Amino acid sequence: MLHGVLILLGLLAGIAGLSLAFLSQRYWFARAWRIAGRIDQPGWRRGIQAALIALLAVIAFVALLAVARNLWGGVSRGSWWWAFFGLWLTSSIFSYLFIKIIAGAEWLWRRLRRRPSAEIALPAAKPALSMGRSQEETINHSRRYFFQAAGVIAGAVPFVSGAYGFVAERFQFYVREIEIPIANLPLALDGLRITQLSDIHIGSYMPVAQVRRAVGMANELEGDLTVVTGDFITRRGDPLEDCITELSRLRAPLGVWGCNGNHEIYAGAEERSAELFQKFGMKLLRHENAELRWRGGAFNLLGVDYQRQRDAADNRMPMLVGVESLVRRDVPNILLSHNPNSFPKAAELGIELSLAGHTHGGQVQVEILDHRWTPADFFTSYVAGLYIRPLFASSNLDDNEILSSRPASSVQHPASRIYVNRGLGTIGAPVRLGVPPEITQVTLRRAV
Repeated sequence: MLHGVLILLGLLAGIAGLSLAFLSQRYWFARAWRIAGRIDQPGWRRGIQAALIALLAVIAFVALLAVARNLWGGVSRGSWWWAFFGLWLTSSIFSYLFIKIIAGAEWLWRRLRRRPSAEIALPAAKPALSMGRSQEETINHSRRYFFQAAGVIAGAVPFVSGAYGFVAERFQFYVREIEIPIANLPLALDGLRITQLSDIHIGSYMPVAQVRRAVGMANELEGDLTVVTGDFITRRGDPLEDCITELSRLRAPLGVWGCNGNHEIYAGAEERSAELFQKFGMKLLRHENAELRWRGGAFNLLGVDYQRQRDAADNRMPMLVGVESLVRRDVPNILLSHNPNSFPKAAELGIELSLAGHTHGGQVQVEILDHRWTPADFFTSYVAGLYIRPLFASSNLDDNEILSSRPASSVQHPASRIYVNRGLGTIGAPVRLGVPPEITQVTLRRAV
């Protein structure tokens, strides 16, 4: 019964999304058509209207292409027009929504301010009546201008912010350096540097040249170990081999290691990713572990494929099944798991450090009343940065009771930690706002 309800809700959400996309494009086309109709010169008017019809046909074609690409793949290889289409669609939908919200607020205001029909106006002198009407007209005009201005601003904000996030922040790669204390870390491993990349999503919104630039920045950090935590591509047909070819340029004394993400599952590319990693002398860990030694100290590096939370029938799935046998008790454990929601189970199993991605940090961050909000808040408690749980604590314990916002140095040891990388690429819309793409340099420290 519950499964059927969830399927129905998903279907309704899909229909609502498609309807919203259609209504928003219809709204903007109608507005542009009306503006073009006011042009006095017939030649210009007909030319612009013909261009609008052609543009509408292009948008419809690209939309059909997007559906085909999701179903069969192999359509886009990172062309600029595809990124522009994603930017336009997202901005126009949100702009349409904001304009309608303002229009709804204006309608509600008029209803609330309307006098009851039963109210009887008292007679008044003509000068007073004239003054009242003048005052009322001024108020009505002021209110009308206010809502018109609010509508213009609300409609412009998604386009302006979207353009800024597309042009200014999308490829503004940022290096985050963080020291993480590790329980039971051998003295020899104190200061070990791990460079992390995640969520590259090469293809429509991430050209090869930008991946090459990110790899160069990562190499400049001169990490001792480099890891890539999944989502090399977005969908079937994206240039997976181009991505991993660029990643093969990464250099680290302890090698380059990785794990698959959810988009490798969607694209059916899990096996192929592992093959390409091996071809270029790297290692993709798929429910595997390896002992790595550095300056006489050892640690256990584990990696898993994307950890699904629910199966096709929407039943809750256990996390990190079979990983317990890979965990070591004599050396520290570092887990590569694309989905940060595997962290509670990792802590329960005694894994000291997890490195994850998946969230993109929400891609867009908005601050409302001193509270920072991102879309990722809807599906995880681990949006970006460092989180802590007690080592061996039950994964069934509520996060609100366990997660600590205190600095890592003040947490009672032993503790398990996860660092969630904000990723390099984008998904959905080619935009980042307040969440710059990230390359992480993690330095391990002995917990004292």
